Amino acid sequence: MTQVKSGDTVKIHYTGTLADGSTFDSSAGRDPLEFTVGSGQIIPGLDKAIPGMTVGDKKVVEVPCAEAYGESNPEACQPVPRSNIPDDIPLDLGMQLQMQTPSGQVVPVTVVEVTETEVTLDANHPLAGKDLTFAIELVAIG
Repeated sequence: MTQVKSGDTVKIHYTGTLADGSTFDSSAGRDPLEFTVGSGQIIPGLDKAIPGMTVGDKKVVEVPCAEAYGESNPEACQPVPRSNIPDDIPLDLGMQLQMQTPSGQVVPVTVVEVTETEVTLDANHPLAGKDLTFAIELVAIG
């Protein structure tokens, strides 16, 4: 059987879960995820678990946050004057918004606190600071 090596294009089915067992992402009902091993297209902790697998192999991979989306950065939480946000934008806790940096880059943010005068927005990845578990199955190489 051919084993996966760095540089191979592979297809996997996966289910990603958090420590509490809740699923945050899955390829169930969709096409398998296709990527080139070792190319940085997926999180490092999952990428390095693929080499050596053969088609049909299944495994569970524990990925610490440092090898996933990193630690949560407190500096990525910024209060913004409420008056700077248009009135038609809902500000419910957990709401995902998009902000634009001065250079024009779009950054996804999450509303984490709302007061009468300001809104605190978190630009951390929603999975930052979380250890992840992936149940994977290698379905194709090449």
